[in-house]
Amino acid sequence: MKGLYALYRDPQAAQAAWNGLRATGVAPDSITIVSSEPFEEHEFSHRDARTWLFWIAAAGGVLGALAGFWLTRTTQTSWPLDTGGMPIVAMWPNLIVMFELTMLGAVLATVVGFLVAAGIPARGTTLYDRSVSEGAILVGVENPPEASVNALERALRQTGASDVKTIP
Repeated sequence: MKGLYALYRDPQAAQAAWNGLRATGVAPDSITIVSSEPFEEHEFSHRDARTWLFWIAAAGGVLGALAGFWLTRTTQTSWPLDTGGMPIVAMWPNLIVMFELTMLGAVLATVVGFLVAAGIPARGTTLYDRSVSEGAILVGVENPPEASVNALERALRQTGASDVKTIP
């Protein structure tokens, strides 16, 4: 992996670096921002604001409810017990199992959605510096085109970065 990044101490400088990289023609999805805390008031943090996680959890819940209904109905119709004229498939007791499987489906879908969104397991190396854990904000570009490396480095230096690092 090849990359180019700079470290900043305050979010205003990181926002200026974001703007500088955008001005050089870098797409927002190609810019990597890594920080130890969220900076929701800055534009660079809004890139990942939209998520499908709600819909993934809802789909998991619906699948869990359907699995709970199928399980209870199949069990009761496979071994029918005569209970004095009451229906073989009784929904009130089945709701307990259906609720539990609904929650299990929603929770498992949410966990899988989180893992996929976070990129776990990692599918390759990404930009990271140990200074991020000490409060620095990393702004960089992975695999930049060779022709634009000097312009990107200049854009990062103009925004107050003391050191621009490259990964060969």
